[in-house]
Amino acid sequence: MIRVLIADDQPLVRRGLALILAPVPDVEVVGEAGDGAEAVALARRLRPDVVVMDIRMPVLDGVGATGELARALPGTRVLALSTFDMDEYVVAALRAGAHGFLPKDVSPEELTAAVRTVHAGEAAVAPRLLTRLIAAYVRTPQPPCGPAAAVEPAGLTPREREIWRLIAAGLDNAGIARELDLSVSTVKNHITGLFTKLGVRDRAQAVITAYESGLVVAARGHAR
Repeated sequence: MIRVLIADDQPLVRRGLALILAPVPDVEVVGEAGDGAEAVALARRLRPDVVVMDIRMPVLDGVGATGELARALPGTRVLALSTFDMDEYVVAALRAGAHGFLPKDVSPEELTAAVRTVHAGEAAVAPRLLTRLIAAYVRTPQPPCGPAAAVEPAGLTPREREIWRLIAAGLDNAGIARELDLSVSTVKNHITGLFTKLGVRDRAQAVITAYESGLVVAARGHAR
């Protein structure tokens, strides 16, 4: 069973999420929290596998709560929820340690799939949506004379660097395999080595690192 804690400051939203997840055979809703501080306290007591976390809440917001959970309960994975006009908070949540995020208008099937995905340790983030968010909100400072040289971790192979760039462009493993004429299993092996060298946990953090390192430059408001 995947033990899920729901955190949202709106009782109707909490109840709706619980009603969606309750009938799922491999999911058990173990608690509900009305703010980030309560979510952290309940998570410490209940030890859920996944916290479905609203980003904007009183007392302690979802970003702060995610950071606390990442430090105190690394085995508990956070799935952040947000509306599209709150993209910057979602990026902050990914930086804080969330394993993924969804817009609040997703279907019940998408929510259930995302809970299972983050429980498995993978990032539940639509690649192209992630790229749009990062392009809009992660800025690489540019000097007046032009873009600075990318500051990348040492030891990346040319193949790893190219795969990193394609991840940041929003391609999934199958898309990268087609682009580079490789098998999907070979791409997965390269990505495992790449993540180790970057010191990141998943694709979401790899994309953020790509923008912050200067490997990819975000245009204002959209990806270039």
